[in-house]
Amino acid sequence: MRTFAINTLGCKVNQYESQQIRELLEQLGLSRCENADKANIVIINTCCVTHTASAKSRKYIRQAQRLSAGAVIVACGCLPTVQTDEFSIFGENVHIIADRHNLAADLTRIVNGGTAIKTDNSSKIHHNNDLALPPLTAFKDHTRAFLKVQDGCDGCCSYCIVPKTRPIVHSREPADVLEEAQVLVKAGHKEVVITGVFLGAYGQPTVRRKSWPGGENEAIAGLLEKIAQVPDLQRIRLSSLEPADVTERLLDVMKNHRNIMPHLHLSLQSGSDAILKKMNRQYTVKDFLKAIENINLQLDRPAITTDIIVGFPGETVQDFAQSLAVAKLAGFSKIHIFPFSKRGGTAAEKMQDPVNKEVITRRAQVMRELEKQLAEKFRKQFVGEIAEVLVENEVKKTGRCERYYEIAIKNGAVSKGEIVKCRINSDAVSGLLVES
Repeated sequence: MRTFAINTLGCKVNQYESQQIRELLEQLGLSRCENADKANIVIINTCCVTHTASAKSRKYIRQAQRLSAGAVIVACGCLPTVQTDEFSIFGENVHIIADRHNLAADLTRIVNGGTAIKTDNSSKIHHNNDLALPPLTAFKDHTRAFLKVQDGCDGCCSYCIVPKTRPIVHSREPADVLEEAQVLVKAGHKEVVITGVFLGAYGQPTVRRKSWPGGENEAIAGLLEKIAQVPDLQRIRLSSLEPADVTERLLDVMKNHRNIMPHLHLSLQSGSDAILKKMNRQYTVKDFLKAIENINLQLDRPAITTDIIVGFPGETVQDFAQSLAVAKLAGFSKIHIFPFSKRGGTAAEKMQDPVNKEVITRRAQVMRELEKQLAEKFRKQFVGEIAEVLVENEVKKTGRCERYYEIAIKNGAVSKGEIVKCRINSDAVSGLLVES
């Protein structure tokens, strides 16, 4: 086997691990192939956070079987850890790696002509998230690099399958994180996104805040401050946090380091305390809005993005109205909207009082309309100002500014991966290059 291709579904953590898999396969002497139908080995790094993600993962495997005749296909990631019974239909050329602990060893064995170690059922899966994969030397084909510092969740949000796919909570040592950040900068990445399954639990053995000393965790703020001092690292972002993660120390670090972008992703999920309780979230609406207030007091017009689930079991007209009201109060710059669908293996799957699918569809559309209005209002306040844009597409001349919304550059030539200064036009989504 001399060539490989990787298809990745899911979150930033999965994308990071696909880069680790790429590094391992290249170390084993394989070359990456852009076209999966020409590869000797095809990796499908699966996701199962929703029913749709699981279905898409299986679809990718079937496509690989159809398009990559003669290739060895490997399915890894989250789906095999909870859905091992779904893979019997795929045939002998599909290797299922359900045990993260053996991922590197199994991939090496497959590359050398062997097979993955079989696990008969999920009870035999070690659930050890230490993949024994190499640290990254580059985040290839991406302008910004993801840097995983934490893994695992032992929380019990009623809609979420992740604690079954990544139950071991653990964090990387600061020295290892800093070393990898330095390597990524040397590889040419001007922006690094610090990510984890539950980033706010960095340095803690559990994500359950009641078990944390004092109920707060300052470890992520301390790590961020160290990363901000990596030479030549121009831009840093944090992936998803919860309200209690936004401590005074974290905001102080963000305020005092210009290379930390004024952008935070705070996952709301619902603006109703009754629904948040059913979801088993670790905060109230009051907690969330207090965090928003603190962020706006400490940072200059920060971008605050979020996730909202629409149509959770038991969500009434009033509950949905509260989600709309909280979104308006927060002034989100972007809302990721998720119409609720049952996920097998979660507590929410068996909850009573489901919301009609047509109602969910209507509510999702109402939320999308609000999202558009809020996003436009947020962008408009920067018209006429200078923004620094990290170029992602040099042909279309587009990239993302400090506050993470996309800017189209209307003049001059730009190169992918460079940071350029633009004066934002009246449409708030385009800009003109200005001299440094």
